[in-house]
Amino acid sequence: MKPRHIARQVALQALYEIDIAGHAPGTVISSRLADLHPPLRRDYANFARNIVAGVSARMVNLDLIIAHFAPEWPVEQIATIDRNILRMALWEILEDGTPMRVAINEAIELAKEFGADASPRFINGVLGAATRHQDELQRIFNLSTPTP
Repeated sequence: MKPRHIARQVALQALYEIDIAGHAPGTVISSRLADLHPPLRRDYANFARNIVAGVSARMVNLDLIIAHFAPEWPVEQIATIDRNILRMALWEILEDGTPMRVAINEAIELAKEFGADASPRFINGVLGAATRHQDELQRIFNLSTPTP
């Protein structure tokens, strides 16, 4: 398995724990990375840390985007794993500069690994709708500055 995919898996697991239990992002990702054997190379570990920190800092904006492009699903009612996969992919597209196709494909793969049977289709639909409306996507993301 590719190291960046493993980093995304670790970031997703950390975001899931943060969402469910409300634990501190820095503590959670450090603990998740420490549990990996063999450990991730530093640059990949930093990629996972950046995802967690970035998603945590921009969660309100990311949730606004999800709510806008999945209006029939209140964000709090979306399965926790799906919600965090969407947050990660959107953050990667908007903030990290990950190519749209790569972020969507990775999100679908994570949905296949961790989500329910309908998760990949749902994730693809929301991300597809969001990326077809780049101006709107960027506008919603930039509504406020990141929280520290």
